[in-house]
Amino acid sequence: MKRFGCMLALIGGCALSAGAQTTQTWELRQGQGWVAVTPAAAPREVDPAVNRIAALLESGQSRAARKQGITWVKNAAKDAPGRDRVLWVIAQAFYQDDKRLDSFFYCDQLMDEHPDSPYFAPALQYQYRIADEFLSGHRRVFIYFPILAAEDEGVDMMYRVQQRSPGSPLAEKALLRTADFYYADSQFDLAADAYGIFAKSYPRSPFTPRAQLRRAYSNLAQFRGMKFDSTPLLDARAQLVELAATYPDLATQENLSTLVKRIDNTFANKLIVTGDFYQRTGQNRAAAYNYQYVLMHYPQAPEAAQAQKRLADLPAEARQADREDQ
Repeated sequence: MKRFGCMLALIGGCALSAGAQTTQTWELRQGQGWVAVTPAAAPREVDPAVNRIAALLESGQSRAARKQGITWVKNAAKDAPGRDRVLWVIAQAFYQDDKRLDSFFYCDQLMDEHPDSPYFAPALQYQYRIADEFLSGHRRVFIYFPILAAEDEGVDMMYRVQQRSPGSPLAEKALLRTADFYYADSQFDLAADAYGIFAKSYPRSPFTPRAQLRRAYSNLAQFRGMKFDSTPLLDARAQLVELAATYPDLATQENLSTLVKRIDNTFANKLIVTGDFYQRTGQNRAAAYNYQYVLMHYPQAPEAAQAQKRLADLPAEARQADREDQ
């Protein structure tokens, strides 16, 4: 009997021990009543090396910080506590050593592996900062000398920032910065596209009127002369007219009405040049059409008098045929 009692006591003790390991608590939840909840596991301890690596960076020893940090990251588990902090330290250390690309890529690794990290937003802001510096002329180091231009890398980085945070204020800022870079670099075709995307993506942004204005200017800058395609000129005029109707104060400030008149005069001049070509090649009806178009649509332009004079020099049948066609 004593042996049997001991066995019961032993079994009961084991049961209590097992119960202590899987103890559940109960929570009263609205609409669910009392619900059994398993307590969260105790947080894992952070490796003391993490603090030592961060301390190296704080003391200005950036090279030692990144070397020890890289070694630690290689040996630590992907879910090791403090891993995101070490990656952030490495990114900052590379930046301090003027290794911007390495810094950018370690920020990427941090955000890829730890999207919930408190360092996610600072890392993304860091990436924008690096991209902005490249677009502003900061050069990459080659054999200890900063001689390599990195504008293309800067554009790609700005695109990555937009992908990381679509619709955010930082993404808006990155897209506008890219458009401004193209504009300043005289890449007007890319600038017009970028400003157009910005206006469409952020119609309520306070920067949208300026973006639309620069889009029109970018199209205007693509017009190469009277003998070339006038599509950019047409696009610019339509955009300026729409801009003036939507933002009359901006139109007054930028004197857009005068600019539209200059574009109209340019169109009229182009029609005169085209008409002259047809007249010299014996295509009098086509020449008459161009001169009549100037008189009909741009009667106030200085070219109207020239169109009238050239039209009078054409044979009567060409002028009459042109009127019948219209």
